[in-house]
Amino acid sequence: MEDSPQRAVQGLGSFPWYVGGTQVLGLACVVITGVWMGSYHGGYAWDGSGQEFNVHPICMVLGLVFLYGDAILVYRVFRNESKRNVKVLHAVLHLLALIISIVGIVAVFDFHNHNKIPNMYSLHSWCGMLTFVLFCVQWLMGLGFFLFPGMLMALRSWYLPLHVFFGLAMLAMSLATCLLGISEKLFFSIQHTYSQFAPEGILGNMLGLLLVAFGILVGYVVTREDFRRPPHLEEEALSVHFKTLTEGRGSPTSP
Repeated sequence: MEDSPQRAVQGLGSFPWYVGGTQVLGLACVVITGVWMGSYHGGYAWDGSGQEFNVHPICMVLGLVFLYGDAILVYRVFRNESKRNVKVLHAVLHLLALIISIVGIVAVFDFHNHNKIPNMYSLHSWCGMLTFVLFCVQWLMGLGFFLFPGMLMALRSWYLPLHVFFGLAMLAMSLATCLLGISEKLFFSIQHTYSQFAPEGILGNMLGLLLVAFGILVGYVVTREDFRRPPHLEEEALSVHFKTLTEGRGSPTSP
């Protein structure tokens, strides 16, 4: 037990490599998605054509995977910043992810409507919409519980484990939806040559593996105990102060 702090310090030596690995993998996913849609499907536009559809995958990978993953990581990366500032950055990254994902969703619906293609019929679209709706709820709940003043500490303590769990669960849902979308796109595009190891199929499969690797590495960094943000003295004092106030009023210790 006495050498556990020393082991924690030693464990932090590998921390920058893990965080750097998440950024390399995340950026690689965004770049490969962009290259795939640009090189194999004609680039990007906003005119109801297939080029407008291409806006959808790049926005969803950038928003609900890369930026969302980074929003989860900020509490590990900014270990010595004030918790208030980290909360604001966490919320801003989520807001950017939300805006970019809205653009991606509007693009695919507009493409479908322009070309008389039915909406929301595939498992990919069902999982994607469920993930997006839960993401919006999670973001609004996070604002209400952790950024707005006046929320009781007992309620924050009750909601925090749910917030953390659903944050990681929705990253997994985003990744699963992306994998479904990759398979769907490849079957639509190269159904007859996919089994012949067509270059586009290999590129799409590589993208899928990189997305899985990104999710695993983010999950590892977030759940590894010695990577957790250390408690700050002023935060501990504030927590004790709120606990004293609530217990003094006879508030229940559990919801």
